[in-house]
Amino acid sequence: MPKVLSIVLGGGKGTRLFPLTKDRAKPAVPFGGKYRIVDIPISNCINAGFNQIYIVTQFNSASLHLHIARTYNFDSFSSGFVEILAAEQTPLHSGWYEGTADAVRKNLVHCQPQSPTHYLIVSGDQLYSMDLADMFRKHLESGCGLTIAGTTVDRESASALGIMAIDKSGRILDFVEKPKPERDISSFKLPSEIRQERRSGGKDYLASMGIYIFDAALMERALDNDCNDFGKEIIPNLLASEPVNAYVFDGYWEDIGTIRSFYEANLDLTSIDPKFNFYDESRPIHTHKRNLPASKLNYCTLNQTLTSDGCIITNASITRSIVGIRTVIESGASIEGVVCMGADYYESAEQRAANRMAGKPDIGIGQGSIIKGAIIDKNARIGPNCRIGIDPVRRAEGEYGSYYIVDGIIVIPKNAVIAAGTVI
Repeated sequence: MPKVLSIVLGGGKGTRLFPLTKDRAKPAVPFGGKYRIVDIPISNCINAGFNQIYIVTQFNSASLHLHIARTYNFDSFSSGFVEILAAEQTPLHSGWYEGTADAVRKNLVHCQPQSPTHYLIVSGDQLYSMDLADMFRKHLESGCGLTIAGTTVDRESASALGIMAIDKSGRILDFVEKPKPERDISSFKLPSEIRQERRSGGKDYLASMGIYIFDAALMERALDNDCNDFGKEIIPNLLASEPVNAYVFDGYWEDIGTIRSFYEANLDLTSIDPKFNFYDESRPIHTHKRNLPASKLNYCTLNQTLTSDGCIITNASITRSIVGIRTVIESGASIEGVVCMGADYYESAEQRAANRMAGKPDIGIGQGSIIKGAIIDKNARIGPNCRIGIDPVRRAEGEYGSYYIVDGIIVIPKNAVIAAGTVI
């Protein structure tokens, strides 16, 4: 009977998502109002019946560890688990992970006692909903020892991804990692039969999604060396000696690797027909059960907006925005195109009084403030009558004390304090 062990890679430093990754790993960044990014790949594994899952972490991992510990608890009658494997020093390994393959290699000592027949390797920081059970079935049918999931992309996007050349049966013939724009990769175009069948619409190349299913023996053999990265080293080496299968994924997939892509992926959730569907009962996305009260909306105008649990919003106008858990928005405030992550706690009356004495506004968005085109991280304090992003001007990238400009987007970092009347 096949037994699949899932390994979720917790990501590197996440520098392109800074400052959201200043104090947390990329998979732990809040997403969609009430989730964390890591909830998506974990839920994909659970929905496929692959409920033995290790999360491999290294950078800024405290909040990710806390979220995993609070969220994914299987009952005593199940063999399932979601456990953290943090980078550790041992008599055999004294350094940090040097790449994706190195991270898996250094944790095989923990994986092998589970006696898996197959390993599923997924990234912890991507947005997609995939039937991984179908991918596993296709892997078994192929007879190959490795299957790589791929999504169709255009030539411009191909330069940032690993590109696979496949034949009409799905066998991978060649692989190139992040081909530069000037390089001719026309030989990597999908076979005409596949392009016509899938109506690729200009997306003529197949990019690796960083999702792999290995036969256990093959992966353990492939990692018996000093190679550090799957995409740059392990996969090209295997292609030279082993048949490798491609699983072509037609659904939505987004790497959300930059502030701009993160912002746009969030706001797309507010559209009438979003690209990513949190409302699919057959493939639920799991997250921490917080037992918060229902959101309270007092005489508000909301349009294309997601409001999460435990919010208190009074006499506010909100358009095409994400309102995260425990968000407090005071009377007369107006937000548009804003990703607000909410708060980790409610302030007591005594805490509010003490903060006001110290000149700090309350957590949330103050009276009469107008905010457009911004990301507001958790526990931010935005005072009354602020004007943020309302002028359509080009802002220079950089850090400006209590806020950042990244990819043209205003980012208010976690725990930031924006004084009353501030104009950004």
